[in-house]
Amino acid sequence: MKFMEQQRFKKRKKPNYKRGLFLVILLAIIIFLWFNAEALITSLFNSKK
Repeated sequence: MKFMEQQRFKKRKKPNYKRGLFLVILLAIIIFLWFNAEALITSLFNSKK
């Protein structure tokens, strides 16, 4: 039983830094767009006229 427990704890996945960095950048872009949504929408409609 002790051998199985040791094996289970040794097989820890290494963190995927590229995926984490991608998610952080994506979150930053979403927050930026959320706070500037009104300005972006008004500029889109004003440029068509």
